[in-house]
Amino acid sequence: MSENTKKSTRPNKKKWLVEQSLSLGFALLLVFMIRSSVVEAFKIPSGSMIPTLLIGDHIFVNKFAYGLKVPFSDLFLDDPIYLIKRDLPKSGDIIVFKYPGDESLYYIKRVIGTPGDTVEVRNKVLFINGKEQLRRKADAADVTKTFEYLKDSPQYRESSIEIFREKIGPTDHLMMTDRQQLFTENFGPRTVPADHFFVMGDNRDFSNDSRFWGFVPMRNIKGKAMIIWLSVWFSFSDSGLNSWKPHRIGTILN
Repeated sequence: MSENTKKSTRPNKKKWLVEQSLSLGFALLLVFMIRSSVVEAFKIPSGSMIPTLLIGDHIFVNKFAYGLKVPFSDLFLDDPIYLIKRDLPKSGDIIVFKYPGDESLYYIKRVIGTPGDTVEVRNKVLFINGKEQLRRKADAADVTKTFEYLKDSPQYRESSIEIFREKIGPTDHLMMTDRQQLFTENFGPRTVPADHFFVMGDNRDFSNDSRFWGFVPMRNIKGKAMIIWLSVWFSFSDSGLNSWKPHRIGTILN
């Protein structure tokens, strides 16, 4: 190859590298914009939402459910900027939010009370605005499946666990209580202030939620849980906790 040919290829290589770098940078920016404003993946690290969500479930969260935010505005501003505002979270929605006590942490819970609602628990039965929320014993298949998930967790005693199908607003979902846990037997009544929400875990007696630390501001809500896309958990300290549940992939959350 002549010296002139070598010189002519150098600018072409530089141009190619610049073009590829710009393409990669644009693609990454697009991915982060989508993650910031449209959809994001989260992993469930605790059992507070059993039996709806299990430790190791990986979910997609719809961040457009309550409005389209200016990308990254929730990272730098106390109140994110909305390009489009949609309906507020409804009772029964499963939401991901920044924990008010430490906004570096993300929690996932079910919305129980919306602004203006009065929430109360009497003998482990939920009341909203003085009205008892309907619940019935879960079907045998759901009970068997839940206890299969809990068999390796010593804190749950099958003899004291009760599993129900509860209706909150339009949402019909599984939840469970523990008869031996008396600390959470009664709560309230408490009225939800404007622009805030009252949340609880479906694992009612093993959930750190609004009963203990208060309400969730609207600005802290990241989005609505949509679907389980993977369910896998590996523990390096206890191989007995490792799990792979392919049948949960594609489960729609409600």
